[in-house]
Amino acid sequence: MIKINQIKLPVTHSDEALKKKIIKMLKLNAKTGFTYRILKKSLDARKKPELFYTYSVAVEIEDTKNSEESIVKRAASSSVLIYKEKEYMIPACGHIPLDRRPVIAGAGPAGLFCAYILAEAGFRPIVIERGSRVEKRTCDVQKFWESGILNPKSNVQFGEGGAGTFSDGKLNTSVKDPSGRNRLVLETFVRFGANSSILYDNKPHIGTDVLSEVIVNMRKFLVDKGATFVFDTCVNNLDIVSQKLLSVYTDSDSNSEIKTDVCVLALGHSARDTFDMLYNKGFDMECKSFAVGFRVEHPQRMIDESQYGIQKKIILPPSPYKVTSNFPNGRGVYSFCMCPGGYVVNSSSTENHTVVNGMSYHDRNSKNANSAIIVSVSPKDFGADDALAGVRYQEKLETENYKRGNGLIPQQLFGDFCDDRLTTAYGDFGSCTKGNTVFAKLNGLMNADMEQSFKLGMEHFGHLIHGFDRKDAILSGMETRTSSPLRIKRDESFESNISGVYPCGEGAGYAGGITSAAMDGLKTAEEIAKKYGLDFLYRDFRVGFREGQAKARELGLYMQKYCGCIFSEEDRYSKKIEKDKLKR
Repeated sequence: MIKINQIKLPVTHSDEALKKKIIKMLKLNAKTGFTYRILKKSLDARKKPELFYTYSVAVEIEDTKNSEESIVKRAASSSVLIYKEKEYMIPACGHIPLDRRPVIAGAGPAGLFCAYILAEAGFRPIVIERGSRVEKRTCDVQKFWESGILNPKSNVQFGEGGAGTFSDGKLNTSVKDPSGRNRLVLETFVRFGANSSILYDNKPHIGTDVLSEVIVNMRKFLVDKGATFVFDTCVNNLDIVSQKLLSVYTDSDSNSEIKTDVCVLALGHSARDTFDMLYNKGFDMECKSFAVGFRVEHPQRMIDESQYGIQKKIILPPSPYKVTSNFPNGRGVYSFCMCPGGYVVNSSSTENHTVVNGMSYHDRNSKNANSAIIVSVSPKDFGADDALAGVRYQEKLETENYKRGNGLIPQQLFGDFCDDRLTTAYGDFGSCTKGNTVFAKLNGLMNADMEQSFKLGMEHFGHLIHGFDRKDAILSGMETRTSSPLRIKRDESFESNISGVYPCGEGAGYAGGITSAAMDGLKTAEEIAKKYGLDFLYRDFRVGFREGQAKARELGLYMQKYCGCIFSEEDRYSKKIEKDKLKR
C-alpha cells in the first residue's frame, strides 16, 4: 500500500474532496481505480478561525500496470511513501507444560486483554473480579449517585471493565507501539461494538455508555473461547512456598482455593486491601510519585470559542484541551483526564472516603467541560518512603475530603478558593455532576506549597485559554487516584520476585489509562505464552473418514467442508477482510 501524510482540507470538506486530493498528490489518472483507508485524522486549529482536518491515509491501487514504487517515485513528495502496516502476532508458545489454568485477578483493560491473548492461545484463563459484571455494576453506580448508598464491591472503581468504564473512555496514549498492540486494542474495541472512527481519530474516545456494551460483548467472546469469569469475588491470599506460587485464595464461600502456577495481578489503582496483602507476603514493591488536585469545570462553549475561534454554521465536536506548567519549586501542574461535554462524578469506593473523577457519554453533550487540574506529589510529601506510603497519603486526603462534604462532593468557586471563603452560590453557570454536591471550603486539603502551585497553574492556564482562571470556575474535591501510588516490581519477563506472579497494568504501576493498561495486558500475556505451552493431543481422524461420511448422510447430519478452526476461517476470508478494511 501507499501512505499519504499531511492531507489538509477545510473542516467542511466532502468525501469527494478527499478523493480528489489523493488523486492529485499521487498524480493518478482520473480513471485509475483505488481504495483508501483513513489512518489518522486530527483537527488543526493553529490558524483559527480557519480550521482544517489533517489526514494520513493508506491507498491501494487497483491498476496493476503501475507499481506502487513507480507511483511513489512519480509523486515526488516526502508525504508519499510505501506503507506496510504492522500486523500483531501472538508469539509462539513455550515448552514448559502449564497443567493448571492461569488466573487473572482483575477484569479491567489489563486483565481483559491479557485474558484475550491467553484465551486465543488456548490457555482458558480464569478471570476473578472483586466487583460485579457491568450490567449490575451500572445499577449499583447509579444508585450510589442518586442515594449516596455505596456498594464497596461494585462502584466506579471496582467491577467489570475497571475504573475506565465510568470515564470518558479515552483511548489516546503516548506509548510507542512498534509491535501493533495499540492497533489491536482499537480493532478489538471496534470488533465488539465501538465506532470505527476510533481507528483513526487523533484523540479517540468511546464514551462510558458505549464502552459498557463493548465490555459485555468481549466477555461473551472470551467465555466462548474457554475463559471463565468469576464476579463479586476478591483474591485475598496467595499460597507461596519457596518464593513460588502454588494457589490463589478468594473470599468466596465455596471453592476459595484455586490451584495454579500463574497469576496475573491486574488489580487497578484502588485495590488497597490487596496491596496490603502483597506487601505482607514479601512482594518487592516501592512507592512512586503521582498527582492530586481538583476537578475544574468551565462552560464547554467557552472552551470551544477559545480553541476553535468563533465559528458559525460549522458542526465541530466539543473541544478538548491539554495544559501543563512547571514551577521553580519542582511542582508540575497539569490537566488530566479532560472530559469535553462531560460530568464530574463521585467515584468513591471506600466508606467514609470521597474522591471524584470525570466522565463523558459518547455524544459528549453536557453543557460543561471538566478536567482534573492536578499537582505532582512525591514521597517527600507522604512523610515516609515505604511502599504503602502513597496509599496512606491518598486515604488521608479522601477522609478529610469526605468530612468537608459530609459524604457529598464538596465544591467551591475558584475565586472563593483564592480568597479562602465559603461559596454560597454558583456564578454564571452551574455544575454538571453525577452524585450530590454541597458547597464547602477546599482550602487546606493540600499543603500550602501544593495549594499555591495549583493557584499559579490556574493563573498560567488563563493566559493559554481565555477565562480558564475565571472566578466562577467550579472546583470539586478531590481527585486523588490519577495513577497507582506504588509499583510492584517485575523483571524483563514481567514476573515478580514470586515465581508465577505477574504484576500488570495501572494498579501495578505500569500504565496510565485504558489503552496503555490494555497494551500492558497484551505484553504480560505474551510473556506467559512464550514461557508455557499446551499439550497437543494427536489423533488421525482420516481413519474411518468415508464411513463417517456415509453415517452422516444416513442420519441426515450436516458435515462442514472445512476444519472450522480460526486459522481456516481467516485464510478463507483474508482477501475479503483486507478489502473491507480499505473501504472503511
